[in-house]
Amino acid sequence: MISNNTDIAAGGSDPRRLFVYNGGFLSQGRVRRILELSGWELRLGKPADGDWVGVWGKSPTSGRGETVADHTDAPVLHVEDCFLRSIHPGRAKEPPLGLSIDRSGVHFDSSHPSDLETLLASHAFDDTALLNRARDAIDRIRAAHLSKYNGFHPGKPDIKAPYVLIIDQTRGDASIEYGGANAATFAEMLVFAQTEHPGSRILIKGHPEVSAGYRQGHFGPENENDRITYLPDPASPWDLLEGATAVYTVSSQMGFEAIYAGHKPRIFGQPFYAGWGLTADEYPVARRERTLTRPQLFAGAMILYPTWYDPCHDRLCQLETAIDCLEAETRSWRADQGGYVACGMRRWKRPFINRFFGRSKPVEFVATGERALAAAKAQNKKLLVWAKFAADLPVSDDAKIVHVEDGFLRSRGLGARLIAPISLVADDLGIYYDPGRECQLEILINNSVNLPDHAIYRAERIVNRLNKFATSKYNVETDPLPDLPPGLKILVPGQVEDDASITLGCSDVNTNIGLLEHTRAANPDAIILYKPHPDVLAKLRKGKVDPSEALKYANLILGNVDPIAAIEQVDEVWTMTSTLGFEALIRGKKVTCLGVPFYAGWGLTHDLATTPARRSARPSLAGLVHACLIDYPRYNDPNTDLPCPVELVLDRLESGEVISSGALNSALSKLQSAFRIFTPLWRR
Repeated sequence: MISNNTDIAAGGSDPRRLFVYNGGFLSQGRVRRILELSGWELRLGKPADGDWVGVWGKSPTSGRGETVADHTDAPVLHVEDCFLRSIHPGRAKEPPLGLSIDRSGVHFDSSHPSDLETLLASHAFDDTALLNRARDAIDRIRAAHLSKYNGFHPGKPDIKAPYVLIIDQTRGDASIEYGGANAATFAEMLVFAQTEHPGSRILIKGHPEVSAGYRQGHFGPENENDRITYLPDPASPWDLLEGATAVYTVSSQMGFEAIYAGHKPRIFGQPFYAGWGLTADEYPVARRERTLTRPQLFAGAMILYPTWYDPCHDRLCQLETAIDCLEAETRSWRADQGGYVACGMRRWKRPFINRFFGRSKPVEFVATGERALAAAKAQNKKLLVWAKFAADLPVSDDAKIVHVEDGFLRSRGLGARLIAPISLVADDLGIYYDPGRECQLEILINNSVNLPDHAIYRAERIVNRLNKFATSKYNVETDPLPDLPPGLKILVPGQVEDDASITLGCSDVNTNIGLLEHTRAANPDAIILYKPHPDVLAKLRKGKVDPSEALKYANLILGNVDPIAAIEQVDEVWTMTSTLGFEALIRGKKVTCLGVPFYAGWGLTHDLATTPARRSARPSLAGLVHACLIDYPRYNDPNTDLPCPVELVLDRLESGEVISSGALNSALSKLQSAFRIFTPLWRR
């Protein structure tokens, strides 16, 4: 019996030879790699004793391998895509996120049991932890609108609900023939739907490969009338299922998803998910007599059966990691698919801006805001602008402007050193450091009070990792922290005084010396530690305080020391708007804000400035972290150049596996320090 996806590999420490006769096994690098990691060595030629023959499902080429297997008495390994695959279908040349590797058969062939069917029929499914994983994964997949193919934008289709949903499939699809159906079955299904739901509207959903022009379906516009609507366009299965009163399918995977949307779909074929008490089967599979719950079916089909792959780490993984990866990649595609025009992007930033936002279409960089606005409108594209330059754009009510800034886990090294970030935020309302207007981060924080338990646990795991490895925004090399005297210790982080978070988020106190003065006035007996901003220490930005002036209020100036180590040794942090205040909250410290940073106003800080009334929610720390580090930023893996989840970025930062600034940027950053008078040249 298969117990998890790592048990699929051939027994023993040596890989088992797998002979293949389909060029796709060799030409598709991802497929080959997953098989290798699963313990199979792909070979050409004639198998000998102990060798296996690999075939792709019931494809037109699978007969070659089956014939060889018959003549050599070699067992057959059946390989197919998993049920969460990619953005676009395989015919678009996108690699799969995992494989179904089956020693008994193909999951959609109902003529005899596959490994999946055997697992569903015999596994105890009484492990509470496993079933909780299944419930959490179902919730995540629905919330992120994930499916086998994900080249669609979530949002209710322009079709009036309620309706009876009929799911079309491509002509000649093997799951139809080997699921006991044929083309006539689709016509039969349409008749049944109309008969069993007299007077109801009928919506026929076309297959993604049909809308992409790769194949033909069984239905089309010719089936439309005053009662029947055909929808060829890509759409979220979860949105469609929400508006349905009943679901009809032959063997589509969307019938499997319908189960998790609360339906009992009407099935006219014999797919793997039929026969377990969760479907209404027109042609039951007699040997399937067991009744399963939704989590049990999901656990077998999505957790225990598949072999999932983590493309960033190049290793096999669990379903949860696969969801993390697909969610990041899908989010990137959905946001960027229309393309961008960009302005306000200094030249050294343009390569990484293109890596983050130009995977679908290269970003078009334009020098001036006026020209950029005109180009974006003419091409119906969004306008990317580095947030601090957004105010320089001409006024435009109809422009789709996206404000870009560094994320809160940025890099191993300073941005002022021209080191590329591994996270960015892209906000189409405002930007997180401007409390004068609503931004997407505020919406996410407000909504975080309703996060499900699994999302809270994920955020708590991130908090634990940040504390364990002392990970921060910049992660620069530092000097040891000096011994600190006993007593109430307060850390005062200095900031770049012309930073936008100061100019927009501060009023009465907006300088480093002013911050020190107010902190001392409120805490006359405390031990105050002043930590200048690293960009200021490097003489790259404004905000230097003469040491003699700083020591009028501070007991000690911490130079190039680890800010996280300093946070861990103090009792409180007093700040204007520094991100170190957020990092102090993560480490359980009391934080007093004299300005209005993004983390103020939510009941987690002591606020001396007036915060926006719209910050009405009272999230937990985990809710704040989920909004700030999971939902709001976008991450890019510096090693594979793929969109990735925050956990991958933490892996890279903790291990030191991150890109440097490069020789050119490194040399240029040194010139910045030596020739600050020429700043406008290198910051263009």
